[in-house]
Amino acid sequence: MRFTRTKAILAVAGMSLALAACGSDSDDGPEVASDTDFEAGTTMAEIADRGTVTIGTKFDQPGFGQKNLEDVPEGFDVEVAKIIAGAMGIEAKDITWKEAPSAIREQVIENDEVDFVVATYTINDERKKRITFAGPYYQAGQQLMVKDDNDTISGPEDLKDNPDAKVCSVTGSTPSENIKEYLANDRQLVLFDIYDKCADALSNGQVDVVTTDNVILAGFVSKSDGDFKLVGEQFTEEPYGIGIKKGDVEFCEFINKTLADNEDAYNEAWSSTAGEVEGSEPAELPEADSCS
Repeated sequence: MRFTRTKAILAVAGMSLALAACGSDSDDGPEVASDTDFEAGTTMAEIADRGTVTIGTKFDQPGFGQKNLEDVPEGFDVEVAKIIAGAMGIEAKDITWKEAPSAIREQVIENDEVDFVVATYTINDERKKRITFAGPYYQAGQQLMVKDDNDTISGPEDLKDNPDAKVCSVTGSTPSENIKEYLANDRQLVLFDIYDKCADALSNGQVDVVTTDNVILAGFVSKSDGDFKLVGEQFTEEPYGIGIKKGDVEFCEFINKTLADNEDAYNEAWSSTAGEVEGSEPAELPEADSCS
């Protein structure tokens, strides 16, 4: 299921596909349950009774979560979130989308600003101290993106040999921590709040490298009109999970079962969004972790 490695990923660089235009219409989406019956007191019952849901996602990541020209987020994460909402009887029009960049994802969950977060959210032990994860629902891997004419950086191992090279990632993200072991010094790392700013900085020469998960970078490459390329192979495993309130085991189990029971909708969510990038492989729902 993992995004294909170097050769296939590099094929993305010549594409003119604009992922910002992909995805389902804001009023379309997976089937919405017409008759729900949840145990009183559960998160599912509360959301179903309310008739609305607030979901955190990213607004700057092509193919996963990015606002379109109508100012509505779309992408794989958005469609996965719609599957979960639909199983609670919530239509797409009754979803409120809240931007949840990496640095504040735990915060918006803890502060009850959202009901759940689907935002290229890597499951790790540090985050589990504050929230509970359902899933994983996708497996990605970290990689590097550079300008098309950059022949100096071909993988993370080259960063120590080029101590003046600036590497951009996002505050609070797993990639920003993972890349540190490959750097010659702390000054190499440049952090922004969203990946759009990293892509802009790469374009204007303020940084030399952008690093995050390969499927996210592939979206930026596809939009760059040949200006960006991916280099090297993925060097981490990044299981994406759905963030919910700490200890909400019933909601976690409901989400896992919902995704497992909606394979067709899951496959369509991928193929109509991030799966449109040339070189991507069909997504396969990973086996869910135990809920705790």
